[in-house]
Amino acid sequence: MWAHILRDQLEVDEATFWACARDGVVPDRGVPAPPSEALPADLVHLLISKLGLDETEIAEMSKEEAVGRLQRYWIEGGWSGGSGNTAPSE
Repeated sequence: MWAHILRDQLEVDEATFWACARDGVVPDRGVPAPPSEALPADLVHLLISKLGLDETEIAEMSKEEAVGRLQRYWIEGGWSGGSGNTAPSE
């Protein structure tokens, strides 16, 4: 029964299971880790929805550049374009 659970449900061998249970070593599931410099999804969403940037332009930005573009948008009053957006509250 134990071998069936490991093989068919958890899809690991016994050594991998115990390494995970005892040492916190997560088994490789084939999911690539995000790049360490990946932009947060909410930042990308704001750049697309508020500034109208396309994904290829955003993909070339560093996190500092992306945050700077968004800050300039807010500082320069980009939020008051008549689209129903309101000024950020502080």
